[in-house]
Amino acid sequence: MAFSSTIADPLARSIFKKFVAMLCSLLMSLFFLYCLTDRCHTMPGPIRAEARADYLAAADLSQWQEARRKRLLQKLGTSPGTWQLGGPGSAGPASPAIVGTLSLLGDGTKKLPQAIIIGVKKGGTRALLEFLRVHPDIRAVGAEPHFFDRNYEKGLDWYRDLMPRTLDGQVTMEKTPSYFVTREAPARISAMSKNTKLIVVVRDPVTRAISDYTQTLSKKPDIPTFESLTFKNRTTGLIDTSWSAIQIGIYAKHLENWLQYFPMGQILFVSGERLITDPAGELGKVQDFLGLKRIITDKHFYFNQTKGFPCLKKAEGSSKPHCLGKTKGRTHPNIDPEVVQRLRDFYRPFNMKFYQMTGHNFGWDH
Repeated sequence: MAFSSTIADPLARSIFKKFVAMLCSLLMSLFFLYCLTDRCHTMPGPIRAEARADYLAAADLSQWQEARRKRLLQKLGTSPGTWQLGGPGSAGPASPAIVGTLSLLGDGTKKLPQAIIIGVKKGGTRALLEFLRVHPDIRAVGAEPHFFDRNYEKGLDWYRDLMPRTLDGQVTMEKTPSYFVTREAPARISAMSKNTKLIVVVRDPVTRAISDYTQTLSKKPDIPTFESLTFKNRTTGLIDTSWSAIQIGIYAKHLENWLQYFPMGQILFVSGERLITDPAGELGKVQDFLGLKRIITDKHFYFNQTKGFPCLKKAEGSSKPHCLGKTKGRTHPNIDPEVVQRLRDFYRPFNMKFYQMTGHNFGWDH
């Protein structure tokens, strides 16, 4: 009786109505969010008309997924004509925010990489990968998988599971610079897919060797000097090609191994020097090679005077400027000029052969 008289009171009745309205609004919001993840079709009840129509119209699973993504984007307030992912006939790339939303919703699938940055160590591979990840149609693993050199016995399923989810039209990538000098890597990658696109960032082999030594020195300060490691015999000037820092820079030798399994047209050589002086120009070549629209341009970079190389104005998934970490751009130790000259003389014939094989003069011998 007391309850009835309370409800009968106009003020109490008004408060009660507002409470019911707020509760209904909250429940409707929760249901909308649940449907936004496209899971409400799992609830008991009749099949939604739009889902049934999409499914019946789809010739296969991929077409149904395409229709599903379109519904998701419509729910996000994006018109279907603006969300294409860089494939043939697309109006333009989807924004990173939309791509990220779809990934968070579990959309897309994990695929084996269609492109791999295979080398070279201390050539600029990390910079290239970070720059490429700005492109909305490129999805890449951050850490180096080392599948084709150290973890091959774990199998392709293990390797695939490391990859990020991608949508149709996106390129899955990874980078492991040691592949270029691993004898078994070309055959193993070819066995995975003969159509894999390969990217090699190359740099003046003398500068690269010094950079390699500098990295090792930062971890092991008690190692011998660069000069003593370079020569088998300093007096005769015989270079020790068994030292990895020297051996990696004999690019022509390693390339011969790759050409047994891949045509030259499937390998792109990026200049490590131009990646510093003209990052947009080198990135343009890479985007063309991958069959993607040129999204990454000069507007994405600024030159960091302190580090001495370009940085991103906005990194992937961030609105802040981004430079590579403190392990990049280390100051090189002073090397005896005579040792540097002997190394240049040693590498010259290998460089000339490499220029001839690739049809490109990288200008390391001027």
